[in-house]
Amino acid sequence: MMYSSRRKPVLYFKDDRRSESQGVRRPGDFLSRKCTVWKLFGLCMVFVFGSLLWVQLTCTGDMSQTAGYSHLPQQPCPIDKQSSHVDDPSWGPHKMALIVPFRERFEELLVFVPYMHAFLNKKKIRHKIFIINQVDHFRFNRASLINVGFMESGNDTDYIAMHDVDLLPQNEDLNYGFPVDGPFHVASPELHPLYHYKTYVGGILLLTKKHYLACNGMSNRFWGWGREDDEFFRRLKAANLELFRPTGITTGTKTFRHIHDPAWRKRDQKRIAAQKQFKVDPEGGLSNLRYKVESRKEVSISGAPCTVINTFVECDLNQTPWCQFS
Repeated sequence: MMYSSRRKPVLYFKDDRRSESQGVRRPGDFLSRKCTVWKLFGLCMVFVFGSLLWVQLTCTGDMSQTAGYSHLPQQPCPIDKQSSHVDDPSWGPHKMALIVPFRERFEELLVFVPYMHAFLNKKKIRHKIFIINQVDHFRFNRASLINVGFMESGNDTDYIAMHDVDLLPQNEDLNYGFPVDGPFHVASPELHPLYHYKTYVGGILLLTKKHYLACNGMSNRFWGWGREDDEFFRRLKAANLELFRPTGITTGTKTFRHIHDPAWRKRDQKRIAAQKQFKVDPEGGLSNLRYKVESRKEVSISGAPCTVINTFVECDLNQTPWCQFS
């Protein structure tokens, strides 16, 4: 068998032949042979500006409808940054314990803590944020967690804010100061984006520690979502405490931003056995609170400090068998 010594034909494009013969570099050689310090600098600047644009879009919410991310809360643009101090004595003699009952809603917490820290700093409200994280296997008990926050808030605070993690104030005229005259319902029915009945006292409520003690705290019988606020309204009346609400606020139901997404995180609204009938708890509260602190951690979220208290809330199955999911 004979083999031809002829070379296989090679197909050249005109520019390729020219570049090969004249030493002209092809586009593929650009990064390896033409990359200069100035070009690298230019690429870095493009990357930086692109990143800033992305942050701005996510901050203003233009990306909120992006496929796959619509369940996440829209991050509010930060308030003008003020002093990082949270306990500046020149701001006044009172200090607030901002108590947040919490379980698993981390995406909301990442928004809430830095936002509220900046908001209160701008208003020169001395404060400390307590995240009372329920880590047991019982149903969520908002009232008991607020009781725990009251007990664990220390002697350096003299009033509390019972504050939902998914409610952000949008009006700087809202008063978060010491409620000297009586309990102050910041998220009043005419301002709250969802709840408008007259006896509503949920969302955000300020009380002096003396007034909270006079009510014996909140009832520990309410496992699952809802009704603990309605029972607490009756406690305020029983303690002869006058309830105050904001005046002169013209932003209506846009006064607060509600960042909870019910489609992504459904509330536990199940009513079991005697839980189906609403009853006032005349004896329970701080006096029969049973809990255990698993750990206490000082953490910072985007530069905003808070105290996370991981808590086991105890349940008396004979008194409230509905504390179990089953």
